[in-house]
Amino acid sequence: MDLYQYKKNNYHHGASVVKRLLWMLLSALFFETFFPAPNRFKRILLLIFGAQIGRGIVVKPRVRIKQPWKLKVGSNVWLGESVWIDNLGSVEIGSNVCISQGAMLLTGNHNFKKRTFDLIVDSIVLKDGVWIGALSLVGPGVVCGENSFLVAFSGLFANMDENCVYQGNPAVFSRYRYKSDA
Repeated sequence: MDLYQYKKNNYHHGASVVKRLLWMLLSALFFETFFPAPNRFKRILLLIFGAQIGRGIVVKPRVRIKQPWKLKVGSNVWLGESVWIDNLGSVEIGSNVCISQGAMLLTGNHNFKKRTFDLIVDSIVLKDGVWIGALSLVGPGVVCGENSFLVAFSGLFANMDENCVYQGNPAVFSRYRYKSDA
C-alpha cells in the first residue's frame, strides 16, 4: 500500500468543523472520562448534537461516540464502559439493547485490495433485544436480528439472524438464544 496516495473518497462528516470540535470537547469532558456524569445530562447532550435517543439510556464512563448526528438509539439501551461507536456511517440501535464494556461498533474500514487504502463506510443496525458481548467488534454493513447475541471477544462481519447466538472470529452461529426457538 502507498499511504501517500490515500484519499477519503469525498467522505463528509455531516457537520461543520465548529460542531465537530465542540462535540470533541464535550465528549472528552462528559463521555470519555471516568467522571460519572448523569445519564439524563448525557442524553440531552446527544440530542443537542443531533442524535435520536429514546428514554432510559444508560451511558457508562469512557464511552466514545464519534458523530452523534449519525446515531439513532431506542429506549432502555445500555452502553457499557469503554464502548466505542466509531460511526463514520449511520448506527441504528433498537430498544432493549445492551452493548457490553469494551465493545466496538466500527462503520468504517479500508480497502486492503487497493494500494490507495480507500475508505469504505457502511451502516450498522442492531435491532431490538440485541446483546453485544464485552470486547466484541461489529463491522461495517452488519445487521443484527432481533434478540441476537454476540458472545464476548467475537468479531462480527456478517449479519446475525434473530434469536441466535454467534461467537468466534469471524463470528458464526453457535445456537439459539432461547430454547423455544430451537
